[in-house]
Amino acid sequence: MTRLLEILISLAIVAVLFVVVALILPSSRHLSADIETNRKMTIVYDTLNSPRRLKDWNPIARDPKMQWEYSGPDSGVGATASYKSAVVGNGSWKITRSEPGKLVEYAVTDESTGKNKRMTFLLKPTGRNNRNVQVIQTYDVDYGFDIMGRYRGMYVSRNVGDVVKVGLNKLTNMLAGVPNYDYSDFGKTNPDYAAKIVDVPAENLLFASAAVARDNDKIQQAMQNNLQWIRKVMDGNGLESAGPVRVITTEFGADAYSFDVAIPVRAKGATDASTTISPKLEGPVQVAHNDASRAVSAGFKGHMASLPQKRDALRAWAMTHGYETTGRPFETWNNGVDQGFTEDGEFTLYWTLK
Repeated sequence: MTRLLEILISLAIVAVLFVVVALILPSSRHLSADIETNRKMTIVYDTLNSPRRLKDWNPIARDPKMQWEYSGPDSGVGATASYKSAVVGNGSWKITRSEPGKLVEYAVTDESTGKNKRMTFLLKPTGRNNRNVQVIQTYDVDYGFDIMGRYRGMYVSRNVGDVVKVGLNKLTNMLAGVPNYDYSDFGKTNPDYAAKIVDVPAENLLFASAAVARDNDKIQQAMQNNLQWIRKVMDGNGLESAGPVRVITTEFGADAYSFDVAIPVRAKGATDASTTISPKLEGPVQVAHNDASRAVSAGFKGHMASLPQKRDALRAWAMTHGYETTGRPFETWNNGVDQGFTEDGEFTLYWTLK
């Protein structure tokens, strides 16, 4: 009987010490890690401000069969990415704070111990002439009076801290693949020029291909020559334009530029431009029917020589907002080819999305 009492007293002492130590341990934990990237602030902020990109750099996406769902706005406060996985469990990341060029904060819900979990990304210009961006990722979690939680908090720097470091390295590598252009310039002079997602209706195109040296005069002449052929086919088949002239880029190389000049067409007097046509073709002219699609689009006013940079900027916007481009980019030359070779050229850029 005495031995039993001694065992019970010992267990009671251990239990009391266990509780006392737990009460001494912190009721919350905080950790941080950082990386530096040479991408522009706009690119870094928009990438973190869109939950659609989490699956591309966040270590929780290590399960290839993970199911993702998105709710709320595409980006900013309220934007949410929820996931289900047999490997990492179920959870969500929801943006609760967002300050352009400064920070993005996520409320994290998962199956690990703790409450009020927060991942915050602080952004600071750094490097020579502040050309780089330092990303400081912090993690905060509350355990309250959860005794086991407080003990588990002793290992959060390894269990979560190592994951944070892996994620930041993956984020850096992902950002390195984004064209380093500040696409916020699209909407500075005209809000209508800002990048956005648009629906492109089904259409018929008459087009002609060209490949010429990187000389503006030769490019302009090739465009005009092919347009003459296209308009001849239009006149001979009772067709009319269903939109402005467009140029579809195949390859913009160091010495040569290959592209298609195209005009969307329809039967004269028709209201539906999507009905497939079969015109009699001449010269280099070909016909194509494009199904309806979605594209990223932006406006630009200036000389066509700036279009290659604008195309890359448009693709950068799509990437940071969680979209993937496909096919060839194209622009509508809204006030004609000749004006496009002046500073008064007006263009609408498009790049089809997957």
